[in-house]
Amino acid sequence: MGLDPGLRRLALGTLLAAYPGPVPPDWAVDLLADGLAGHTLFGTNVHDPAQVAASTATLRTGRPDALIAIDEEGGDVTRLAHATGSPYPGNAALGAIGDVALTRRVYQSIGAELAALGITVNLAPTVDVNTADDNPVIGTRSFGADPVRVAAHSAAAVAGLQAAGVAACAKHFPGHGATVTDSHYELPTVDAPLDLLRQRDLPPFAAIVAAGARAVMTAHIRVPALTGADPATFSRAVLVDLLRTEYGFTGTVITDALEMKGAAVAAGGVGPAAVRALSAGADLLCIGAKVDAGLVERVAAEIVDALADGRLTRARVEEAAGRAADLAAWTRAASGSPATGDTELGYAAARRAVRVDGLLTGLDQPLVVQLHTESTIAEGRVPWGLGPHLDGVSEIRVIAAETDPATLRGLAGDRPIVLVGRHLHRLPGGPDLIADLAAQHPVTVVEMGWPAQWRPVGVRAFVTTYGASHANGRAAAEVLGLAG
Repeated sequence: MGLDPGLRRLALGTLLAAYPGPVPPDWAVDLLADGLAGHTLFGTNVHDPAQVAASTATLRTGRPDALIAIDEEGGDVTRLAHATGSPYPGNAALGAIGDVALTRRVYQSIGAELAALGITVNLAPTVDVNTADDNPVIGTRSFGADPVRVAAHSAAAVAGLQAAGVAACAKHFPGHGATVTDSHYELPTVDAPLDLLRQRDLPPFAAIVAAGARAVMTAHIRVPALTGADPATFSRAVLVDLLRTEYGFTGTVITDALEMKGAAVAAGGVGPAAVRALSAGADLLCIGAKVDAGLVERVAAEIVDALADGRLTRARVEEAAGRAADLAAWTRAASGSPATGDTELGYAAARRAVRVDGLLTGLDQPLVVQLHTESTIAEGRVPWGLGPHLDGVSEIRVIAAETDPATLRGLAGDRPIVLVGRHLHRLPGGPDLIADLAAQHPVTVVEMGWPAQWRPVGVRAFVTTYGASHANGRAAAEVLGLAG
């Protein structure tokens, strides 16, 4: 026997799905007509602006108020510019500049680009306070390690996006910045007392609520002081008692992708995770990136089953679907004649973020060496580095732990070496390779990852970009005098 049509439609109204490829398949449009709240776009859905605009128009033939979301943070996390790298610096660079008005302008420009393509929800900004230098998933996605600075820039980012008619979804509540493991692969723990969380992790969320953020995303992290053994996504104490009652948030609570191990393993699958998230107070359930019609139907069926066996009440699911519908209504009311994004603003901002420790001299025709760094799932495989911006300068790419310093010295000959990397303090073999080279050769280091306290010894100069976007790469090449 099939699902009750009314209950199926109610369940679908709490789901944010996805689909493969640049053209929405028929099932993705049909599910919207049946009540699905919306879809998230990923890099695999993006070929060029005209194609994206055509895709969002096609999706809206199924449901005119469909929510169409994307992770467009600028900096290291971009979907629209996944083939080249973002023309905007990310949060760490904006935080380093310290100009709150600039942050608002950059996010309004990002929002204008999204609105012009028919995208209504940006799963950004990341408002986590990155207090762990070894954080593998936040890093340069954060405005910094100072809660006051992060709070100010977070509120500005929300204001900028929503001024462009795109709903902001601040993430990851109640704060992913102190973790040293990636919730895509496991369930991280932030074992800190509530008083510390209030001082360190929570101020940016208070700020974005005050700024009128339309949505907040949950974190698949365990915070024993709040959540016990469960992730925050399944915690009523986090989503209702803290976020809604204490902070007064009235918008839509969106989950991080339920396919992530931090949620799916804890619940026993995506369907049970959806039920537990709804029960805890979440409203719009992001299923994940690898989605087909069958998975959406299974999750909807699990929600309907939970209504029958008492795991969920109808009032709770109706409340969740209602908040998702309210978000859709806001995006329709906020839409209008979209402005044009200003990518040159992004390149100018990236130049302001560059910091140089030492002297940039004697860099005529250097050997540029990019040290390979694995990308996170959040970042995806996006080009980075100085390569696209170099004018007549040779570049090679190596794996630090597998590279003989003598080989690089031989390739360089009398020329200086410019080493470019991300998160060099924790890159396997990176610090040792730099130290060995600098002891016998003129070396300049460009750090395009999180600016930890570590500094290499003996180098001529240490350049920090606070990110690895296309804009950050161009800014670094210009500072070094190597750009075309």
